[in-house]
Amino acid sequence: MKRKTTYSLVDSGNGRKFETFGEYTIIRPCSQAVWLPKLKKKEWDAANAEFSRDDGNRWSRRTKLPEKWTIDVDGITFKISPTDFGHLGIFPEQKQQWRWIHDTIKNAKNKPKVLNLFAYSGGTTLAAARAGAEVCHLDASKGMVAWARENAALNKLEDAPIRWIVDDVTKFLDREMRRGNQYDAIVLDPPSFGRGSRGEIFKIEEDLTHLLKQCKKLLTPKPLFLLLSCHTPGYTPITLENIMTQMMHDKKGTITAGEMCLEGEKDTFHLPSGTYVRWSNT
Repeated sequence: MKRKTTYSLVDSGNGRKFETFGEYTIIRPCSQAVWLPKLKKKEWDAANAEFSRDDGNRWSRRTKLPEKWTIDVDGITFKISPTDFGHLGIFPEQKQQWRWIHDTIKNAKNKPKVLNLFAYSGGTTLAAARAGAEVCHLDASKGMVAWARENAALNKLEDAPIRWIVDDVTKFLDREMRRGNQYDAIVLDPPSFGRGSRGEIFKIEEDLTHLLKQCKKLLTPKPLFLLLSCHTPGYTPITLENIMTQMMHDKKGTITAGEMCLEGEKDTFHLPSGTYVRWSNT
């Protein structure tokens, strides 16, 4: 049998999702999966590991998992490692955004400067760098920035023009404006709630508009794109489209909004996993 090296959604339902990360099958909570699973219980019971939030966050392993392993998603290699919060180091629903970012930069007349905010393990950073962009990668977590740098090395991009920053997003953006720095493209995936590198509080319902205004001020006069993705319930594609339309009303361009989904093979239901909106100058 050919060794599995990528990601796939196997099934979903009853508030859970059943996924493959390379060779390993993992079950995790998923509030969007309100339908019934398609696979039989015995197939779910055969998963290698399950993460549950019942009685506190905990993993149960039916077989021994390695501390870390790698998978390839759309040409990008990621380190996978189970965390205490049920994360594994990748949000596979972003795959279509990574592909769009890569292709848009690849087709640009000039290679752009890209700012990636709330950058997590670096999928966007690596997609942009592979296409030839100069990237500033920012996250408030020192550990996640280190993880992203590991991913860069796995993709032979350790010498690419990537600036690695651990900082609070809004404070960093204020400093960039004072410095006069500008970017041709900005990508942000803000959390519903988060803390900066020094304990600063971020609440999306209170801070998103200000954050987008900061981003707009940092765009070059003829920017390439601004991409916002979101995992907060209630922030639908129409909601994000309305926000972006107001924000970019004075710039000519195209706005596209939609759902991000986890995808599997054959008849597997697509699993909604967030929303996105993109403004681009095309």
